[in-house]
Amino acid sequence: MSFAERLKELIGQESVSGFARRVELSEALIRKYLKGSEPSLAKANQIAMKANCSLEWLATGCGYLYRQAEVVDMSAYQLAYETVVGNKLIESDTLTHRKLIIAYQYLRATKKSDGHLDAHGMKRLLASITN
Repeated sequence: MSFAERLKELIGQESVSGFARRVELSEALIRKYLKGSEPSLAKANQIAMKANCSLEWLATGCGYLYRQAEVVDMSAYQLAYETVVGNKLIESDTLTHRKLIIAYQYLRATKKSDGHLDAHGMKRLLASITN
């Protein structure tokens, strides 16, 4: 997969002009990248940081689309929960905690540069999770 293809995947359903504003680059420059031009490391890093994307994935296609911190180790989460709350995580509450993590990750990954959080999209995502 080329840089242009990865960038197209990252933009998704968002307009090119909207994406360009979000990553604080000109629409013309984003369109140039979509046509096959390769960005400098500084520009690729700017896109990755503003779009909450992994620079490694954007530049090479390796690794995760979103930053590695988005991968949650449930055993580590359970230990953290037990340490902070002082109680064991009850098995029947595990789905609720997974949904909380998924909701947080979605909001973090889709947060706009103006601070807008997509609550509607998060609710749609959560509604699709059954167990």
